[in-house]
Amino acid sequence: MEDLGRELATWLRAGDLVVLTGPLGAGKTTLTRGIGEGLGVRGPVQSPTFVLARTHPSLVGGAPLVHVDAYRLSGAAELEDLDLDFAHAVVVVEWGAGLLDGVAESWLEVVIARRRGDEARADGSGAGEPEADELDADEPRTVEILGHGPRWADTPYAAASAIDA
Repeated sequence: MEDLGRELATWLRAGDLVVLTGPLGAGKTTLTRGIGEGLGVRGPVQSPTFVLARTHPSLVGGAPLVHVDAYRLSGAAELEDLDLDFAHAVVVVEWGAGLLDGVAESWLEVVIARRRGDEARADGSGAGEPEADELDADEPRTVEILGHGPRWADTPYAAASAIDA
C-alpha cells in the first residue's frame, strides 16, 4: 500500500482532494503514509483518529499534506468546521465518502477492499473463525481508483481501475 501511495503521489498537487474508503485495517493510513513519502512531507504520517486532522509540511518545497480521519465526524458540517486548506494542500480524507459533496470540483476516490481472515478462500477453506495469525497476515488488497471532475479527465484515473496491492 505504501508503494501505491508513493506512485499516486507523483500525480498529486496542491488543491487535490483524495477520499479513501475501506474497512478498518484495509490500509488507508498506510496508503497515506506512502503518499506523504512521495510528496516529501515531514512525518511520521500516522492515523489522525483522535486529532481528526494533521498537517504535514513539505520538506522539498511542495504542497503540504493534510491527513483527515473523518471516522468520528457525524456529518459534513463537522468536517467544514475543521477549516481545512483545500486550495493549497493535498488533502487526504479517510472515511470521507458522502461528507465532501460540493467541497471540490474534482477529487480522487480510492476504495480499498481486503479479504479478512474469516472469509472463505477460493478453495472453500478458511470459513468460520479465523486463526490469530490470519488476522495479522499481510493479505492482498484490491484498490479501485476513480477520478471525478476535470482535474482527472486526462489521467489514468479518469476511469475506474482495479489494482492488486
